[in-house]
Amino acid sequence: MRIDFWGVRGSLPAPLKPSDIQNKIKFVIQQIQMSDLENDESKRRFLEQLPPWIFGSVGANTSCVSIYFPEYPNVLFVFDAGSGIRELGLTIKVPHYHLFLSHLHWDHIMGFPFFGPAYNPNVTIDMYSFNKDFASVLSMQMKPPYFPTRMETMGSQQRFHILTEVIKFGRVTVDYRYINHPNGACSYRIDDGKHCCLYITDIEITAAAFVRDGESEAFYQNIDLAIIDSQYTPLEMFSKATWGHSSFNLAVDFAAYWSIKHIVLFHHDPTYDDQKIFNIVQAARRYQELLERKDITIQLAIEGTSIDL
Repeated sequence: MRIDFWGVRGSLPAPLKPSDIQNKIKFVIQQIQMSDLENDESKRRFLEQLPPWIFGSVGANTSCVSIYFPEYPNVLFVFDAGSGIRELGLTIKVPHYHLFLSHLHWDHIMGFPFFGPAYNPNVTIDMYSFNKDFASVLSMQMKPPYFPTRMETMGSQQRFHILTEVIKFGRVTVDYRYINHPNGACSYRIDDGKHCCLYITDIEITAAAFVRDGESEAFYQNIDLAIIDSQYTPLEMFSKATWGHSSFNLAVDFAAYWSIKHIVLFHHDPTYDDQKIFNIVQAARRYQELLERKDITIQLAIEGTSIDL
């Protein structure tokens, strides 16, 4: 499976301000030496040694992740329809999309009206949610005065499925589990028979997440990679308890407890700049060392990147 990240922010989009770009340029100018400009090789070395928060950005769009299986080239599995789904629709065009919604907060559905394939009559979109009213919620955001085009006129064939059981497509299965978030949310376990990915955004990790019962063990065992909410720093968690999100240390604790091999820190706070978010992944790795759990790979969710399992 190939996992692509189209939107990694939480709450609302967070585009770079002109001052952010200017500060990045100023930093580069302050660091560069004449020797760095001698040839292509010296330029390459200079760029490679720049901090990642200078030579790049985590991205501005809200939650959207896709999973592609080479044996099913005409199908794409999509998780959440945040603003990142617009870019997905411009980049990957297939005749059949399976769209799984973790919940219906606006940052996770706001991109759907801008999803280009939804306007193509040759496209089928199967949509899934635990919320029995999710079709009307999606439709509501496209009614006047909120949007000029109604969902009923988009053109694609749309089918709405209320989650009641494991979804199966060939050898791919998608299971779901309710998680702790205001108004409810669910996580998804995607298994292709070779690898298993967990999409677990918008969860406030509490003691209940560390209880071993038959259902939990079946859902969380043998996870190769987890895309996991880590919106806050530990300090901010104290002031934002019950808001429905987690901190990087809780994400590492969760991975250690359930023996998850690889985590991708996700759903970055819109008030955090690139430097702070890249510092968070470094702090998560230092915390991992304190736990003596070097067996866990920790990665930052960055818009436009891919992971192959």
